Amino acid sequence: MRIKTKKEIEALYRALLLPRVIEEKQLRLIRQGRLSKWFSGFGQEAISVGVVHALKEQDYLLPMHRNLGLWTGRDIDLKRLFCQLMGKEGGFTRGRDRTFHFGLPEKNIIGMISQLAAMLPVANGLAMAARMDGEDRVAVAFVGEGATREGDFHEALNLAAMWSLPVLFVIENNGYGLSTPTSEAIPVENLVDAASGYGMASAMVDGNDVLAVIEAVQNARSRAVDGDGPTLLEMKTFRMRGHEEASGTKYVPKELMEEWAAKDPIERFESFASESIPTAKLVQIRESLTTQIGELAEWALKQPEVVSDAETEHGDLFASTEDKTPVELRDDFEERRFIDAISDGLLAGMREEPKSIIMGQDIAEYGGVFKVTQGFLDEFGADRVRNTPIIESGAIGAAMGLALSGYKPIVEIQYSDFIACGFNQIVNNLATTHYRWGAPLNVTIRAPFGGGIGAGPFHSQSTEAWFCHTPGLKVVVPSSPADAKGLLLSSLDDPNPVLYFEHKMLYRSIRGQVPVDARRVPLGQANVVREGVDATIVTYGVGVHWAVEAAENWEKRGRKLEVIDLRTLIPWDRETVLTSVKKTNRVLVLHEAARTGGFGGEIASQIAELVFEYLDAPPKRLGGADLPIAFSKSIEDDIYSAKGRLDGGIEELLSY
Repeated sequence: MRIKTKKEIEALYRALLLPRVIEEKQLRLIRQGRLSKWFSGFGQEAISVGVVHALKEQDYLLPMHRNLGLWTGRDIDLKRLFCQLMGKEGGFTRGRDRTFHFGLPEKNIIGMISQLAAMLPVANGLAMAARMDGEDRVAVAFVGEGATREGDFHEALNLAAMWSLPVLFVIENNGYGLSTPTSEAIPVENLVDAASGYGMASAMVDGNDVLAVIEAVQNARSRAVDGDGPTLLEMKTFRMRGHEEASGTKYVPKELMEEWAAKDPIERFESFASESIPTAKLVQIRESLTTQIGELAEWALKQPEVVSDAETEHGDLFASTEDKTPVELRDDFEERRFIDAISDGLLAGMREEPKSIIMGQDIAEYGGVFKVTQGFLDEFGADRVRNTPIIESGAIGAAMGLALSGYKPIVEIQYSDFIACGFNQIVNNLATTHYRWGAPLNVTIRAPFGGGIGAGPFHSQSTEAWFCHTPGLKVVVPSSPADAKGLLLSSLDDPNPVLYFEHKMLYRSIRGQVPVDARRVPLGQANVVREGVDATIVTYGVGVHWAVEAAENWEKRGRKLEVIDLRTLIPWDRETVLTSVKKTNRVLVLHEAARTGGFGGEIASQIAELVFEYLDAPPKRLGGADLPIAFSKSIEDDIYSAKGRLDGGIEELLSY
């Protein structure tokens, strides 16, 4: 990489020196006890500065802790940056996250989470959107050498190579994890060799030579925008400070520190720059930056602490939604199976929204294992109906990147049991992003769930409660064909991550009248399926059918039971439930999932807290046994399932 003019040399020197000067101030504040924590990139500045210098402003950056130079290289507001770093009012996240766990969409910077390698699949989604939109932009994701052992690293590389995406994966190999040297954690010397396993271009780079970094990134970017796919870049460098400042470096051999100190990227570039710029000028630049940063840091420390209120914090958890119900609704209905209604909802949503994309295993030519998407490929094409490898985490992370780019991705998890493989992306990445830095994420995850088909422990679980416990996610469980279509359409509209659970046993076992038009069923509104006066059964999914059957039988015995279908678990309709309980004075909460830790416990608890004085009996809960679901149908029906205990539970409730 050749720098042509003195002006270019000086500009690059300033860019390289700025994060170092900020680091020096932060380290002084740490020693003075005025700053609590700092993850240092001291000695690694050439990587961040070189990368951002080689890119265009429209390119996406997905940084890690030690990439301060990416932020300063995008010319962000340094006052706000220091307020962020100090945890003061005026920062980017309003006190909701620390240091660099945030994004700045206006600067095309996508914030990290602490779970390592998690942002690499997100870069794939951003790159995929850029290619589909025909844009001249790439995504560049950073990862430490230790995190190259994470599954997301390999899932991301695999998907990027398979789809030939314009993405660059940058490994900052700085020699250590927290205290474990790379040689004791990774059985190869050069991590860049991983690229060959995915048929991907790669390059080994001297990460302490900013000019070498610029050249390597420019070459990789050119390949990417020319359609030649991703590149894996390994930047060799060294971590001169602790994992975080309190960790220290006593575990690092002295000779190793001395070896890398001699390769300091600032000093190396100063030697190069001094051939064109007088030393006195370089000294003046450093002194000027030191004064500027010192004053900024001291100013930030005097800013007020972050304060808020409960209304603001809860109000920012979800992005606001808009009602998309057609103004004129038709009266046309047709009888459809549960599975047909889901397909109809998907078709309607994808026809309405050209930026909707569905991804998953075997969903294209094969139509999915349950055939929900059969025929979709013919109508929408391979760009919008995409088979993925077996990479739940990689697919969900890519969906997040697509959503950040304005797309509306739908991910089909083959069985909800397999959703655990993408758990981190859902609960730590999708769920927190809007609250942390305001980015809406229109991602719908479809998950066939539940038992009743003799499928055994790994294809029968009801996993909905896992996600009800995570703020920032919406959880939807339809029970009828009409709701399956209407709730799905609302889920596809919603600018927040939605888990849409569809019961496998209902797919082909129930039918009902479904509106022909794209009529929405609003999320968060329960449905009184059957009115009664003697007791209320609150349930959802397949439990609705159990409850209606039981209510019909009890009506023959002179007792009228009210049945409420929650339809949406998060948010759930407290008003409808509490109104019913006030009327009937008795309540039974029912679900298929295991009883302990099931969502029914939350409903029963709030009923007891809020309308206790109306109750003539304690709230009763029925759920599955605390067992994995056995392959044996008789064990599932007779021992696990709450259905067989429902009649006895109602009798106990009514006779209390």
